[in-house]
Amino acid sequence: MKKILVLYYSQSGQLKSVVDSFISKLGDKDIKVDVRGIEPVVAYPYPWSFYEFFDEFPDAAHMKGCEVHEIKNLQDDYDLIVLGYTIWFLAPSSPIVGFMKSNQAKKLFENKPVITLIACRDMWVMAQEKVKKLLSDVGAKLIDNVALTDQGKGIYSFATTPRWLLSGKKDAFWIFPPAGILQSDIDDASRFGHRLNEALKSDKEKRDEPLLKNLGAVSVNGKLIASEIIATRSFYIWGKIINFCGKKKSFSRKIAITVYTIFLALMVFTLVPINILVRKILNYFQKDRLKELEKKYEEPSGR
Repeated sequence: MKKILVLYYSQSGQLKSVVDSFISKLGDKDIKVDVRGIEPVVAYPYPWSFYEFFDEFPDAAHMKGCEVHEIKNLQDDYDLIVLGYTIWFLAPSSPIVGFMKSNQAKKLFENKPVITLIACRDMWVMAQEKVKKLLSDVGAKLIDNVALTDQGKGIYSFATTPRWLLSGKKDAFWIFPPAGILQSDIDDASRFGHRLNEALKSDKEKRDEPLLKNLGAVSVNGKLIASEIIATRSFYIWGKIINFCGKKKSFSRKIAITVYTIFLALMVFTLVPINILVRKILNYFQKDRLKELEKKYEEPSGR
């Protein structure tokens, strides 16, 4: 019998729905699926309050992680691990980082084939690069990646995602579409579990090759890559500044957060539209380069 471990941290519950769909056609009498949620020692709220949300920003951007509970009664002979995660400030969520840096992860992931499963808005490439490093540090072998993204693409998500996280409201409003991943896309994630079920029964996970190719597992928008890189650097710098201004929940830190959010709002309404226009012009002359980058970041699963 094959043994599959599925690990995830879901704050809003959306990723749990994705995980449930993913595994719905995976387990049977020949394949046992062990599903475990990662639990922070100090639980994160949902929805967030404004200052709680941005108070976590420096730690997320700097990949500090948080303290998590040890997961009990895990085995040490899993044939494959599925790691589900969401994106916090263009990085994997703090509970995922905290777990991946734990001694338990080092023992659990060593020499194991891993599939990453992402649920997020349309900017996940830099976060996945960071997860690749975390997996490499514990000796794991990434063989596949699946990324499901929100229905509200691009500029719309600057409004829909914060509204969802800070109020819990996902419905459409004014000119904006609903937040989150389409339910039909979540339901369709079962196709990955079905393919995986067939592959495991043929021992294909032992070949260190992708198992989910040609299923539409990932689709990178090359036009967003430069924006992700710039934003990641900006988050890192501002994270340092906010950390320098004080500890979590301190008054001085709240002042720094207020200044940063004002700066961020001005960026969204001024420089971001200009950057989009400039990028459209530059991208017209860099089509081949963008295709190369898309292919690079879509590995290992491809489209």
